[in-house]
Amino acid sequence: MPVDVLKALANDRRLHILDWLKDPTRHFPPQVDGDLEQDGVCALFIAEKLGMSQPSAGEHLKVLSQAGLIQGRRIKQWVFYRRDERRIAEVRGLLAEL
Repeated sequence: MPVDVLKALANDRRLHILDWLKDPTRHFPPQVDGDLEQDGVCALFIAEKLGMSQPSAGEHLKVLSQAGLIQGRRIKQWVFYRRDERRIAEVRGLLAEL
């Protein structure tokens, strides 16, 4: 398993983000731009829920993105994130083998 995946999963805040993105309508308010389910959650909302600045939250999102666990999509000036369920299932399988 790639080190970037293990690094991504080794942080509670990143695990929270993955959990929240599993059911975004339960964890985040409606957005003006972008559908929570189809487009993902605005990075601003994720930062607010984490209780940290956007740059700090952005680092967590970057680590998750580089591991392939989430995907970002730009809409206007914002980036919206959603889980990559195919990649997450692949990682689960690899972890089960261990």
